[in-house]
Amino acid sequence: MEMVLVILIGAMAAVLANLNLAVFNDGLRPIVPENTEGRMGRKELGLTAFAMSFGLVVGFGIPFTITASIILIHSILLGTDIIGLITPRNKWGTPVAAIVGGAYGAGLLVGLEGFVTLFEKLPLNFLDAMGQVGSPVVVTFMAFPALAVALQFSVKKGVLTFITSAIIRQLAVWLNESGAMTFGDTTVTLNQEGMALITGMIFLITYAVRQKPEGDGSGIDLASVFSERVDRIKKHVVYFMIMGGLIAAATNLLIMAGDPISLNLIADGKITDAAIAAGARALGFIPLVASTAIATGVYSPVGFTIIFVVGLLVPNVWVAAIIGAITVFLEVMLLSQIARFLDKYPGVRQSGENIRTAMSRILEVALLIGGANAANAIAPGLGFFIIAGFYLLNEIAGRPIVRMAVGPIGAIAVGILANILVVLGLMQIPQ
Repeated sequence: MEMVLVILIGAMAAVLANLNLAVFNDGLRPIVPENTEGRMGRKELGLTAFAMSFGLVVGFGIPFTITASIILIHSILLGTDIIGLITPRNKWGTPVAAIVGGAYGAGLLVGLEGFVTLFEKLPLNFLDAMGQVGSPVVVTFMAFPALAVALQFSVKKGVLTFITSAIIRQLAVWLNESGAMTFGDTTVTLNQEGMALITGMIFLITYAVRQKPEGDGSGIDLASVFSERVDRIKKHVVYFMIMGGLIAAATNLLIMAGDPISLNLIADGKITDAAIAAGARALGFIPLVASTAIATGVYSPVGFTIIFVVGLLVPNVWVAAIIGAITVFLEVMLLSQIARFLDKYPGVRQSGENIRTAMSRILEVALLIGGANAANAIAPGLGFFIIAGFYLLNEIAGRPIVRMAVGPIGAIAVGILANILVVLGLMQIPQ
């Protein structure tokens, strides 16, 4: 079933991109209408998609997929963006996009299984050590609301949010350890990271809603200005529903994740935490996806990313597929209302960008630490040395590799190097 789902997701995503209906790369969304409206050729659009997405597939999506043995959605959907946009938009181009997209999805899953088998045959199997890459993510993601508050409002408010979140976290730890939440034969265990995250989000949302609009408070009604483009998205809602159902089902089977934070939490078996993290991330993407969809007439194949939360929380794969499809239907039908809400509360719209920025910065730090820990577990001493040097050289070179991928890629490189050294007799296998 896993293979069928991944093939269908790859095929459907490639078709959506080929028809100029939906692309995953946020930067591509404003460019696609240039082709739809005849101002840019298909070849130029395809090359642009390749230039914008290929590096992210190789340098971001694939490394995370390998480290956790779970497909990071970026791995498949950034690839299908390229496949769909580079193939002609005609009666034969669309079927070709579907076939190639499905094959690409299958290749990812087969390749992932092949990697696991390959690791087992290596002189130094470093797959278990790679699990340390995501360990810091589990405990650091709760800090991103405080960082978002500091970015948008003030450092003072950010510090207040952070301290309060930390206190709530420790209070949850104390309640769990003291047994204060025991009622009869039932013991309620609070999730400390989840409690801290919820606390931070309450602060962020409160500050955002209270932020007053600048000027006289009147703004442009995007939904009215771009009504034709909104109608175009609504006209094809069935396609988006199918995609939403497929991704929710794949997430429910724990073979796919929407972001590195929830991916690592899933790998650690913390499904509820992963759902909370995915929900917080969705809050940051609603303003971006809604605004770009309305302005361009091009949607995201994962919608507002709420389908990942659905997939993680619903106990049955078929129910997850149905609720995922319904969720996307509601998202599309409510696009205009969401846009008007964001116009009314500009602080909420702005918070979306700050949430994404905060999560990216948290991930950069957490994954660098995790990558260093994993590398050092693979090759004690040498691992820290290589990761530190890799990070600094990447910075000096102008960051050809995005910061958050330095740790995972560096750890993989150390694993390969360690195996070479073991084969050459220059290194003993760590005990």
